[in-house]
Amino acid sequence: MPATRLMPTEEGQDLIDLTREICAKELAPLVDEAERAAATTPAPPLEAFRVLGRAGLLSLPYPEEHGGADQPYEVYLQVVEEIASVWMSVAVGVSVHGLTCYPVATFGTEAQKAALLPDMLSGDQLGAYCLSERSAGSDVAAMTTKATADDAADPTAYRLKGTKAWISHAGHADFYTTFARTSDDGARGLSCFVVPGDASGLSFGTPERKMGLHCDTVGEVHLDGVEVSADRLVGKPGQGMSIALAALDSGRLGIAAAATGLAQAALDRAVDYAKDRQQFGRPIGDNQGLAFLLADMEAAVTSARAAYLHAARLRDAGRPFGKEAAVAKLVATDNAMRVTTDAVQVLGGAGYTQDFPLERYMREAKVTQIFEGTNQIQRLVISRQLLRG
Repeated sequence: MPATRLMPTEEGQDLIDLTREICAKELAPLVDEAERAAATTPAPPLEAFRVLGRAGLLSLPYPEEHGGADQPYEVYLQVVEEIASVWMSVAVGVSVHGLTCYPVATFGTEAQKAALLPDMLSGDQLGAYCLSERSAGSDVAAMTTKATADDAADPTAYRLKGTKAWISHAGHADFYTTFARTSDDGARGLSCFVVPGDASGLSFGTPERKMGLHCDTVGEVHLDGVEVSADRLVGKPGQGMSIALAALDSGRLGIAAAATGLAQAALDRAVDYAKDRQQFGRPIGDNQGLAFLLADMEAAVTSARAAYLHAARLRDAGRPFGKEAAVAKLVATDNAMRVTTDAVQVLGGAGYTQDFPLERYMREAKVTQIFEGTNQIQRLVISRQLLRG
Protein backbone atom coordinates (compact mmCIF):
# COMPACT_ATOMS: atom_id res chain seq x y z
CA MET A 1 0.00 0.00 0.00
CA PRO A 2 1.21 3.59 -0.50
CA ALA A 3 3.21 5.04 2.36
CA THR A 4 1.24 7.17 4.80
CA ARG A 5 2.53 10.73 4.46
CA LEU A 6 1.92 13.99 6.26
CA MET A 7 3.10 16.61 3.79
CA PRO A 8 3.98 20.13 4.99
CA THR A 9 1.91 21.88 2.31
CA GLU A 10 -0.90 21.19 -0.11
CA GLU A 11 1.57 21.75 -2.95
CA GLY A 12 3.76 19.03 -1.48
CA GLN A 13 0.85 16.59 -1.49
CA ASP A 14 0.07 17.52 -5.08
CA LEU A 15 3.66 16.66 -6.02
CA ILE A 16 3.37 13.26 -4.33
CA ASP A 17 0.12 12.60 -6.20
CA LEU A 18 1.73 13.64 -9.47
CA THR A 19 4.75 11.42 -8.82
CA ARG A 20 2.57 8.42 -8.05
CA GLU A 21 0.60 8.96 -11.24
CA ILE A 22 3.72 9.25 -13.40
CA CYS A 23 5.30 6.22 -11.75
CA ALA A 24 2.20 4.09 -12.28
CA LYS A 25 1.56 5.13 -15.88
CA GLU A 26 5.00 5.89 -17.30
CA LEU A 27 7.63 4.01 -15.27
CA ALA A 28 6.07 0.83 -13.88
CA PRO A 29 5.28 -0.68 -17.32
CA LEU A 30 8.94 -0.30 -18.37
CA VAL A 31 11.06 -1.20 -15.35
CA ASP A 32 11.24 -5.00 -15.53
CA GLU A 33 12.17 -5.26 -19.19
CA ALA A 34 14.51 -2.26 -19.05
CA GLU A 35 16.44 -3.71 -16.11
CA ARG A 36 16.72 -7.10 -17.83
CA ALA A 37 17.96 -5.53 -21.05
CA ALA A 38 20.46 -3.27 -19.29
CA ALA A 39 22.01 -6.28 -17.53
CA THR A 40 23.63 -7.23 -20.85
CA THR A 41 23.58 -3.87 -22.66
CA PRO A 42 23.96 -1.13 -20.03
CA ALA A 43 22.05 2.03 -20.82
CA PRO A 44 20.25 4.58 -18.67
CA PRO A 45 16.50 5.06 -19.23
CA LEU A 46 16.87 8.56 -20.64
CA GLU A 47 13.21 8.81 -21.62
CA ALA A 48 12.21 8.16 -17.99
CA PHE A 49 14.36 11.10 -16.90
CA ARG A 50 12.83 13.26 -19.65
CA VAL A 51 9.34 12.40 -18.37
CA LEU A 52 10.32 13.37 -14.84
CA GLY A 53 12.10 16.46 -16.10
CA ARG A 54 9.07 17.67 -18.06
CA ALA A 55 7.04 17.28 -14.85
CA GLY A 56 9.57 19.42 -12.97
CA LEU A 57 10.63 16.58 -10.67
CA LEU A 58 14.40 16.80 -11.36
CA SER A 59 14.87 20.24 -9.83
CA LEU A 60 12.49 20.40 -6.87
CA PRO A 61 14.79 21.69 -4.07
CA TYR A 62 16.45 24.44 -6.10
CA PRO A 63 15.54 28.14 -6.50
CA GLU A 64 12.58 28.98 -8.69
CA GLU A 65 14.42 31.95 -10.19
CA HIS A 66 16.89 29.56 -11.82
CA GLY A 67 14.38 26.89 -12.92
CA GLY A 68 13.79 24.97 -9.71
CA ALA A 69 10.63 24.65 -7.67
CA ASP A 70 11.76 26.00 -4.27
CA GLN A 71 10.48 22.90 -2.52
CA PRO A 72 11.66 21.88 0.96
CA TYR A 73 14.04 18.95 1.07
CA GLU A 74 11.38 17.17 3.09
CA VAL A 75 9.14 17.18 0.01
CA TYR A 76 11.87 16.44 -2.52
CA LEU A 77 13.06 13.35 -0.64
CA GLN A 78 9.58 11.92 -0.40
CA VAL A 79 9.26 12.31 -4.17
CA VAL A 80 12.55 10.39 -4.53
CA GLU A 81 11.18 7.69 -2.24
CA GLU A 82 8.03 7.35 -4.33
CA ILE A 83 10.10 6.94 -7.50
CA ALA A 84 12.33 4.34 -5.81
CA SER A 85 9.31 2.28 -4.81
CA VAL A 86 8.70 1.75 -8.53
CA TRP A 87 12.14 2.06 -10.18
CA MET A 88 15.22 2.20 -7.97
CA SER A 89 17.71 2.93 -10.77
CA VAL A 90 15.78 6.03 -11.79
CA ALA A 91 15.47 7.25 -8.19
CA VAL A 92 19.22 6.91 -7.74
CA GLY A 93 19.69 8.86 -10.98
CA VAL A 94 17.39 11.62 -9.73
CA SER A 95 19.38 11.82 -6.49
CA VAL A 96 22.70 11.90 -8.37
CA HIS A 97 21.43 14.66 -10.65
CA GLY A 98 20.37 16.71 -7.63
CA LEU A 99 23.84 16.18 -6.16
CA THR A 100 25.51 17.47 -9.33
CA CYS A 101 23.60 20.76 -9.15
CA TYR A 102 24.33 21.40 -5.49
CA PRO A 103 27.83 22.95 -5.78
CA VAL A 104 26.76 25.64 -8.25
CA ALA A 105 23.51 26.34 -6.40
CA THR A 106 25.24 26.63 -3.02
CA PHE A 107 28.80 27.80 -3.69
CA GLY A 108 28.56 29.38 -7.14
CA THR A 109 28.68 33.10 -7.81
CA GLU A 110 25.54 34.88 -8.90
CA ALA A 111 26.97 34.99 -12.42
CA GLN A 112 27.57 31.23 -12.37
CA LYS A 113 24.09 30.53 -11.07
CA ALA A 114 22.55 32.66 -13.80
CA ALA A 115 24.71 31.10 -16.51
CA LEU A 116 24.64 27.42 -15.49
CA LEU A 117 21.64 26.60 -13.31
CA PRO A 118 18.82 27.25 -15.81
CA ASP A 119 20.15 24.53 -18.11
CA MET A 120 21.10 22.21 -15.26
CA LEU A 121 17.61 22.52 -13.77
CA SER A 122 15.68 22.60 -17.05
CA GLY A 123 14.69 18.95 -16.90
CA ASP A 124 16.36 18.43 -20.29
CA GLN A 125 19.83 17.82 -18.86
CA LEU A 126 21.29 15.06 -16.72
CA GLY A 127 24.40 15.53 -14.60
CA ALA A 128 27.18 13.26 -13.34
CA TYR A 129 29.13 13.65 -10.09
CA CYS A 130 32.83 12.92 -10.57
CA LEU A 131 34.44 12.56 -7.17
CA SER A 132 35.59 8.95 -6.70
CA GLU A 133 38.68 7.36 -8.22
CA ARG A 134 39.89 3.76 -8.14
CA SER A 135 42.28 4.57 -5.30
CA ALA A 136 40.32 7.47 -3.83
CA GLY A 137 36.85 6.38 -2.78
CA SER A 138 36.32 6.81 0.95
CA ASP A 139 39.70 8.60 1.07
CA VAL A 140 38.77 11.57 -1.12
CA ALA A 141 41.95 13.45 -0.26
CA ALA A 142 43.96 10.77 -2.07
CA MET A 143 42.60 11.77 -5.48
CA THR A 144 45.17 12.25 -8.23
CA THR A 145 43.15 13.91 -11.00
CA LYS A 146 44.83 17.27 -11.61
CA ALA A 147 43.66 20.64 -12.87
CA THR A 148 46.49 22.81 -14.15
CA ALA A 149 45.93 26.54 -14.63
CA ASP A 150 47.12 28.13 -17.88
CA ASP A 151 48.25 31.14 -15.84
CA ALA A 152 48.88 30.58 -12.15
CA ALA A 153 48.51 34.27 -11.33
CA ASP A 154 45.32 34.95 -13.31
CA PRO A 155 43.97 31.80 -14.95
CA THR A 156 41.45 31.95 -17.77
CA ALA A 157 41.30 28.17 -18.16
CA TYR A 158 42.33 24.90 -16.52
CA ARG A 159 43.34 21.59 -18.07
CA LEU A 160 42.05 18.50 -16.27
CA LYS A 161 43.85 15.18 -16.48
CA GLY A 162 42.97 11.96 -14.68
CA THR A 163 40.35 9.25 -14.38
CA LYS A 164 37.20 9.15 -12.27
CA ALA A 165 35.58 5.83 -11.35
CA TRP A 166 32.12 4.54 -10.43
CA ILE A 167 30.41 7.49 -12.09
CA SER A 168 26.65 7.26 -12.68
CA HIS A 169 25.56 8.49 -16.13
CA ALA A 170 29.14 8.27 -17.46
CA GLY A 171 28.98 8.80 -21.20
CA HIS A 172 25.37 9.98 -21.07
CA ALA A 173 25.50 13.11 -18.91
CA ASP A 174 25.22 16.65 -20.24
CA PHE A 175 27.67 17.98 -17.63
CA TYR A 176 30.13 16.53 -15.12
CA THR A 177 30.57 18.14 -11.72
CA THR A 178 34.22 17.22 -11.28
CA PHE A 179 36.70 17.46 -8.43
CA ALA A 180 40.39 17.78 -9.24
CA ARG A 181 43.63 18.66 -7.52
CA THR A 182 44.83 22.23 -8.07
CA SER A 183 47.68 21.95 -5.57
CA ASP A 184 49.57 19.29 -3.63
CA ASP A 185 48.21 20.56 -0.31
CA GLY A 186 46.34 17.36 0.61
CA ALA A 187 42.65 17.82 1.32
CA ARG A 188 43.06 21.59 0.92
CA GLY A 189 44.31 21.21 -2.64
CA LEU A 190 41.05 20.07 -4.25
CA SER A 191 38.80 22.22 -6.42
CA CYS A 192 35.41 21.85 -8.11
CA PHE A 193 34.65 22.34 -11.81
CA VAL A 194 31.61 21.95 -14.06
CA VAL A 195 32.81 20.17 -17.20
CA PRO A 196 30.59 20.29 -20.32
CA GLY A 197 29.53 16.87 -21.55
CA ASP A 198 30.87 17.57 -25.04
CA ALA A 199 34.30 18.82 -23.91
CA SER A 200 37.24 17.75 -26.05
CA GLY A 201 39.41 15.16 -24.32
CA LEU A 202 36.52 13.64 -22.38
CA SER A 203 36.06 9.89 -22.91
CA PHE A 204 34.49 6.97 -21.07
CA GLY A 205 35.30 3.42 -20.05
CA THR A 206 33.21 0.34 -20.63
CA PRO A 207 30.22 0.37 -18.26
CA GLU A 208 30.68 -1.70 -15.12
CA ARG A 209 28.83 -5.03 -15.06
CA LYS A 210 27.07 -4.76 -11.74
CA MET A 211 25.09 -7.01 -9.44
CA GLY A 212 22.04 -4.74 -9.66
CA LEU A 213 20.81 -1.28 -10.59
CA HIS A 214 21.48 -2.16 -14.21
CA CYS A 215 19.76 0.97 -15.53
CA ASP A 216 22.04 3.13 -13.39
CA THR A 217 24.88 3.04 -15.89
CA VAL A 218 28.21 3.40 -14.08
CA GLY A 219 31.66 3.72 -15.59
CA GLU A 220 34.97 5.53 -15.69
CA VAL A 221 35.33 9.10 -16.91
CA HIS A 222 38.69 9.86 -18.55
CA LEU A 223 39.89 13.45 -18.64
CA ASP A 224 42.78 13.78 -21.07
CA GLY A 225 43.77 17.43 -20.96
CA VAL A 226 40.14 18.59 -20.90
CA GLU A 227 40.07 22.39 -21.07
CA VAL A 228 37.62 24.08 -18.72
CA SER A 229 37.23 27.84 -18.60
CA ALA A 230 37.97 29.52 -15.28
CA ASP A 231 34.39 30.69 -14.96
CA ARG A 232 33.44 27.02 -14.45
CA LEU A 233 35.56 26.77 -11.30
CA VAL A 234 32.98 26.60 -8.48
CA GLY A 235 34.07 28.27 -5.27
CA LYS A 236 37.69 29.14 -4.66
CA PRO A 237 40.72 27.02 -5.59
CA GLY A 238 41.25 24.59 -2.73
CA GLN A 239 37.63 24.71 -1.57
CA GLY A 240 36.72 21.43 -3.28
CA MET A 241 36.83 19.19 -0.23
CA SER A 242 34.38 21.30 1.77
CA ILE A 243 32.11 21.56 -1.29
CA ALA A 244 32.22 17.80 -1.83
CA LEU A 245 31.48 16.96 1.81
CA ALA A 246 28.62 19.46 2.02
CA ALA A 247 27.12 18.02 -1.16
CA LEU A 248 27.46 14.49 0.18
CA ASP A 249 25.46 15.35 3.30
CA SER A 250 22.51 16.15 1.04
CA GLY A 251 23.28 13.28 -1.33
CA ARG A 252 23.20 10.80 1.53
CA LEU A 253 19.66 11.85 2.27
CA GLY A 254 18.74 11.14 -1.34
CA ILE A 255 20.10 7.61 -1.02
CA ALA A 256 18.34 7.17 2.34
CA ALA A 257 15.04 8.14 0.74
CA ALA A 258 15.63 5.87 -2.25
CA ALA A 259 16.54 2.94 0.01
CA THR A 260 13.37 3.52 2.00
CA GLY A 261 11.27 3.44 -1.17
CA LEU A 262 12.92 0.19 -2.23
CA ALA A 263 12.21 -1.35 1.18
CA GLN A 264 8.60 -0.16 1.01
CA ALA A 265 8.18 -1.88 -2.35
CA ALA A 266 9.60 -5.13 -0.97
CA LEU A 267 7.34 -4.95 2.07
CA ASP A 268 4.26 -4.32 -0.07
CA ARG A 269 5.03 -7.33 -2.28
CA ALA A 270 5.63 -9.53 0.75
CA VAL A 271 2.37 -8.48 2.42
CA ASP A 272 0.36 -9.11 -0.75
CA TYR A 273 1.91 -12.55 -1.13
CA ALA A 274 1.31 -13.40 2.55
CA LYS A 275 -2.37 -12.56 2.12
CA ASP A 276 -2.81 -14.60 -1.05
CA ARG A 277 -0.55 -17.63 -0.61
CA GLN A 278 -2.41 -20.58 0.95
CA GLN A 279 -0.73 -23.34 2.95
CA PHE A 280 -2.46 -25.86 5.21
CA GLY A 281 -5.81 -24.35 4.25
CA ARG A 282 -5.14 -20.74 5.24
CA PRO A 283 -3.10 -17.69 4.15
CA ILE A 284 0.52 -17.95 5.24
CA GLY A 285 0.15 -14.51 6.83
CA ASP A 286 -2.04 -16.12 9.50
CA ASN A 287 1.05 -17.82 10.88
CA GLN A 288 2.41 -15.73 13.73
CA GLY A 289 6.04 -16.37 12.85
CA LEU A 290 5.57 -14.85 9.42
CA ALA A 291 3.19 -12.13 10.62
CA PHE A 292 5.76 -10.93 13.15
CA LEU A 293 8.42 -10.90 10.44
CA LEU A 294 6.20 -8.58 8.40
CA ALA A 295 5.69 -6.39 11.48
CA ASP A 296 9.44 -6.07 11.92
CA MET A 297 9.78 -5.16 8.25
CA GLU A 298 7.16 -2.43 8.65
CA ALA A 299 8.97 -1.08 11.71
CA ALA A 300 12.24 -0.97 9.75
CA VAL A 301 10.69 0.94 6.84
CA THR A 302 8.89 3.39 9.11
CA SER A 303 11.99 4.08 11.21
CA ALA A 304 14.06 4.66 8.06
CA ARG A 305 11.53 7.18 6.80
CA ALA A 306 11.47 8.96 10.14
CA ALA A 307 15.27 9.16 10.18
CA TYR A 308 15.63 10.80 6.77
CA LEU A 309 12.69 13.15 7.35
CA HIS A 310 14.20 14.32 10.64
CA ALA A 311 17.48 15.15 8.91
CA ALA A 312 15.64 16.84 6.04
CA ARG A 313 13.66 19.04 8.41
CA LEU A 314 16.87 20.14 10.13
CA ARG A 315 18.31 20.98 6.71
CA ASP A 316 15.20 22.94 5.75
CA ALA A 317 15.46 24.89 9.01
CA GLY A 318 19.05 25.86 8.22
CA ARG A 319 20.44 23.84 11.09
CA PRO A 320 23.42 21.43 11.02
CA PHE A 321 22.34 18.02 9.79
CA GLY A 322 25.52 16.15 8.82
CA LYS A 323 25.34 13.65 11.68
CA GLU A 324 21.64 13.09 11.16
CA ALA A 325 22.20 12.57 7.40
CA ALA A 326 24.78 9.90 8.20
CA VAL A 327 22.38 8.26 10.66
CA ALA A 328 19.60 8.30 8.05
CA LYS A 329 21.82 6.82 5.36
CA LEU A 330 23.07 4.12 7.72
CA VAL A 331 19.66 3.18 9.10
CA ALA A 332 17.77 3.34 5.80
CA THR A 333 20.25 1.32 3.77
CA ASP A 334 20.90 -1.34 6.40
CA ASN A 335 17.15 -1.66 6.82
CA ALA A 336 16.64 -1.88 3.05
CA MET A 337 19.07 -4.81 2.90
CA ARG A 338 17.30 -6.53 5.77
CA VAL A 339 13.76 -5.90 4.50
CA THR A 340 14.47 -7.03 0.94
CA THR A 341 16.19 -10.18 2.24
CA ASP A 342 13.24 -10.93 4.51
CA ALA A 343 10.81 -10.28 1.66
CA VAL A 344 12.55 -12.96 -0.41
CA GLN A 345 12.16 -15.29 2.59
CA VAL A 346 8.42 -14.57 2.79
CA LEU A 347 7.99 -15.63 -0.83
CA GLY A 348 10.18 -18.69 -0.34
CA GLY A 349 11.34 -20.30 -3.56
CA ALA A 350 9.23 -17.89 -5.59
CA GLY A 351 11.16 -14.98 -4.15
CA TYR A 352 14.39 -16.45 -5.47
CA THR A 353 13.10 -16.49 -9.05
CA GLN A 354 12.92 -13.69 -11.60
CA ASP A 355 9.17 -14.23 -11.84
CA PHE A 356 8.92 -11.78 -8.94
CA PRO A 357 10.95 -8.57 -8.48
CA LEU A 358 12.07 -9.43 -4.94
CA GLU A 359 15.38 -10.92 -6.05
CA ARG A 360 16.09 -7.69 -7.94
CA TYR A 361 15.16 -5.58 -4.93
CA MET A 362 17.59 -7.59 -2.80
CA ARG A 363 20.42 -7.07 -5.30
CA GLU A 364 19.65 -3.38 -5.59
CA ALA A 365 19.60 -2.89 -1.82
CA LYS A 366 23.18 -4.09 -1.38
CA VAL A 367 24.85 -1.18 -3.15
CA THR A 368 22.99 1.37 -1.03
CA GLN A 369 25.23 0.30 1.87
CA ILE A 370 28.26 1.18 -0.26
CA PHE A 371 27.79 4.32 -2.34
CA GLU A 372 27.61 7.93 -1.09
CA GLY A 373 30.02 6.75 1.62
CA THR A 374 30.05 3.18 2.90
CA ASN A 375 28.12 2.49 6.06
CA GLN A 376 31.44 2.07 7.85
CA ILE A 377 32.22 5.67 6.87
CA GLN A 378 28.79 6.73 8.17
CA ARG A 379 29.65 5.19 11.54
CA LEU A 380 32.93 7.09 11.49
CA VAL A 381 31.12 10.38 10.76
CA ILE A 382 28.56 9.77 13.51
CA SER A 383 31.05 8.70 16.16
CA ARG A 384 33.40 11.62 15.46
CA GLN A 385 30.59 14.13 15.81
CA LEU A 386 29.40 12.53 19.02
CA LEU A 387 32.85 12.57 20.57
CA ARG A 388 33.72 16.03 19.27
CA GLY A 389 30.67 17.54 20.97
